Amino acid sequence: MVEQASRAQFVTFLEKEGLRIDSLIEGAVELAEEVHSGLVREDGKSLFLETHTWPVAMDMVRHYKASGRSITGVEVASAILHDVMEDDERILNLYNAKSYGFDAYLRYRFGSRVHKIASELKIKPLENFPGATAEDKVRARFWDYCDLLWKADYDVKAIKLADRLNNMDFISKVAGHPKWKRYVREAEDFYLAYAMIPPKMPEYYKRMRSSYEELKSLVKVVTV
Repeated sequence: MVEQASRAQFVTFLEKEGLRIDSLIEGAVELAEEVHSGLVREDGKSLFLETHTWPVAMDMVRHYKASGRSITGVEVASAILHDVMEDDERILNLYNAKSYGFDAYLRYRFGSRVHKIASELKIKPLENFPGATAEDKVRARFWDYCDLLWKADYDVKAIKLADRLNNMDFISKVAGHPKWKRYVREAEDFYLAYAMIPPKMPEYYKRMRSSYEELKSLVKVVTV
């Protein structure tokens, strides 16, 4: 079952977890709504904010609490904004009119730590990578991203695993989607091992393994 939450439910969740809704969290929620408003998922109807942005942040908060790690508005804001620097012209064009640019705005508004995490989680444009074909470029980009994640700190790792789990669980409910095969391959090539290397995140590994097995079974049915 893919988790869903409205903005109000998300805020209530944070409060119940003992988190104060500070200016960083308020600002992150507002920016996420500005950037992702109206965007839908691969099924063409599920709202991105309600089925991805808020649930990923909630998942990350649960992970920190279960792991006994301290969590502040910085980590929550970083989780909320994990997709805002993606290579998406619609998103970036919202800030073209600002003379200082979106990147500088994000750093100024939320601080260097949130900016750093969002930057590290950003998927770079495909044209930045070598390859004779689009498939070659996709592969080169994936390995470059894996290298970055391998060296990333705890916050980046936790957010990325929550993000990938949400994407895998959601796409498994979209019949015959071409991302099935890619997510299975990338789990085998990287994400399953990523959850096991220090700092180890065993609960994410367990869930990643379950999501992987489900997608793998779906791929087998399609290819038989």
